[in-house]
Amino acid sequence: MRTVLITGAAGGIGAAAAEAFAAQEDRVLLNYRRSEQAARSLEERLLQKGQEAYCLQADVSDPQQVRRMFDIIEANWGGVDVLVNNAGIAQIKLFTDLTDEDWNRMIGVHLNGTFYCCRAALPYMIRQHEGRIINISSMWGQIGGSCEVHYSAAKAGVIGLTKALAKEEGLSGITVNCVAPGVIRTNMTAELTEEDIAVLRAETPTGSIGTPEDVARAILFLAGQDASFITGQILAVNGGFVT
Repeated sequence: MRTVLITGAAGGIGAAAAEAFAAQEDRVLLNYRRSEQAARSLEERLLQKGQEAYCLQADVSDPQQVRRMFDIIEANWGGVDVLVNNAGIAQIKLFTDLTDEDWNRMIGVHLNGTFYCCRAALPYMIRQHEGRIINISSMWGQIGGSCEVHYSAAKAGVIGLTKALAKEEGLSGITVNCVAPGVIRTNMTAELTEEDIAVLRAETPTGSIGTPEDVARAILFLAGQDASFITGQILAVNGGFVT
């Protein structure tokens, strides 16, 4: 049984990934920051199915909280075999209106959080000479999004981290890959109007909006044996919006 840590696991892509891993009998650790009720509800649903799931609270942008979370993991399960860096926040705002707090929070959660969790997870993976790291970026990290400069910059940083870390850890039996979702129906897209969604759907070659399950399947593939010779790659789950 593998131990899988999913950050930001309380809803959307994180929850879908948790259910997918649990369904194949992996032990799933559900990280959350503030959404305790949603995380506990997911934990209970998985436990009722006879699957292993445990909630872990931590703000991934805080290195001390990440260290405490990994101390708990190491004490109970030794370490994580699969790390899914999914925790994220969204904000639509003109670049000229961005504050230092807006910028620092966005970089803190997406880029710093990915760094802190990778740093904490790697010693165990290196000792085992095996591990899977899947970072969640965005198509805006690939091409940039208007009114989401700080989000785009953070997600582009995740892509750069992924590519560089993959080169560094390949000889240790660890693969590092990235999933870059397009428009996905989650709480992070809830601010968009139906008109906005209609425009995005029309611009997507498949003529549809993605689901968390679409992304979860990509994550599961990259974490599996069939992807053992794939590392440093960006898997775009966007219906052809970005090619």
